Amino acid sequence: MKTTAVLTAGVLALAGCTNTTWSDFNTREIGSEVDNGSFGNATFQNNQVQTGASSFTINLNRRFTEEVNTMVTFPFNSTALDETARATLRQQAAWIRQFPEVRFKVFGHTDRVGSASYNRRLGLRRAEAAVLYLTSQGIDRSRLEAVVSFGETQPLIVTDGRERRNRRTVTEVSGFVSSHPTVLNGRYAEVIFREYVDSAQPSSNVTDSNVVSAAEQ
Repeated sequence: MKTTAVLTAGVLALAGCTNTTWSDFNTREIGSEVDNGSFGNATFQNNQVQTGASSFTINLNRRFTEEVNTMVTFPFNSTALDETARATLRQQAAWIRQFPEVRFKVFGHTDRVGSASYNRRLGLRRAEAAVLYLTSQGIDRSRLEAVVSFGETQPLIVTDGRERRNRRTVTEVSGFVSSHPTVLNGRYAEVIFREYVDSAQPSSNVTDSNVVSAAEQ
């Protein structure tokens, strides 16, 4: 009797979960809750973690944000890039050119003036404008992605009024080019620490006698 009562209570509890259906459980990819992505994103996420690329992506993005201004801002209700924005994007492009193995995403944002649907479209157009300018600086379009905009949902300054710092795009490292030879060999660390690796190589104009002379001084 106790077992029957417990089972009955369990069935009633499940029946009461009106916001969750069986299809929610058997159609999601494993891991999709990590990034709330659509079909395919969870597999990509799992692959990044298993190969170690995920941690290297985080480290490289940290370095990108430390060395480059990753954000440009826009006039009200506009996708126009002023000279300050173009200068920032040229700086980003110079950094990106050093790492042909790496892919980037550009996220578009708006302030909270206007409807949510309009701002979402506007934010995406801003991301596309930034990507277009980066490609004009010699960056391969296949390495850049203007993603679905965050619109007005992630303001830097919480206000319902006009705020230029909320009208922005943000460029981030998103991963590695899967077909690149360096990535195929799993040499992610060499990508991230490229300058350190290069600086460790002996210069062609340094001879053994130079080294001995320097040691004797």
